[in-house]
Amino acid sequence: MKKLKVLDLFSGIGGFSLGLERAGMETVAFCEIEEYPVKVLNKHWPNVPVYEDVRNVTKERLEADGIRPNIICGGFPCQDISIAGNQAGIYDGERSSLWGELCRIIGEIRPNYAIVENVTALISGDKGRWFQRVLRDLAEIGYDCEWHCISASELGAHHHRDRIWIICYPKYAGRATTEIRESDQKGNGSHSEGSKPASKSKGSGNAEILADTNSTQFKRGCISEQIQQEYPNIISSGWWISEPSVGRVANGVSRRVDRLKGLGNAVVPQVVELIGRAIISTYDK
Repeated sequence: MKKLKVLDLFSGIGGFSLGLERAGMETVAFCEIEEYPVKVLNKHWPNVPVYEDVRNVTKERLEADGIRPNIICGGFPCQDISIAGNQAGIYDGERSSLWGELCRIIGEIRPNYAIVENVTALISGDKGRWFQRVLRDLAEIGYDCEWHCISASELGAHHHRDRIWIICYPKYAGRATTEIRESDQKGNGSHSEGSKPASKSKGSGNAEILADTNSTQFKRGCISEQIQQEYPNIISSGWWISEPSVGRVANGVSRRVDRLKGLGNAVVPQVVELIGRAIISTYDK
């Protein structure tokens, strides 16, 4: 099978592409507006073009450059969503409203899959309306989706970094078997304070299926035993030996603030790799 080609939007320092390439995909283009992350991308992917502004990325422009992705991924800005931010929201927030551009690009290009990441406050914010907006927008462009909250600590990290991951695919294309959690039928999962995961989509493309995201009864699943056994090199504390020595307090480290900001905004490649492998296993069937 030919490698699936990835368009990485809101790329940051390349965490999405690192994980998807470990899974066996190929990044064909980035989009990142910040100066320092662009330098990181150019260093590690010197032959991959980097578009500056997501608002200027169009199907026509990509095709003119010979770029035809199968996968679109992006963690759109969380500054207006995060509980540490201004809570302006996905509608009026200057940065988080860029969700609309990500959705537009998915609708124009119509990839086989799209992967969207953000903070878990996306689910509960504005009494669930932010997340309803995301699901509704995807349904309107003909995409179904499944979602789960997965934290870095579930893969052995020494920090929590709980995030929502949304896997999207064209409606009527058949349901993707991308689940990487065990269902919590017996109610033995754990629930994180401030994180209220929603139930996953049933594939109807209807935003009204969203469960009561403010309910305190949501329980977390966990990375399944099957996945742990199949990918022991991904879900391993060995990945995190270098923590916490990432220059948090070291003086004299070049661009230390920029590096810390890049790490803080980055996705966890190990989570992305698991999702990528699940997608490939489905796509290959």
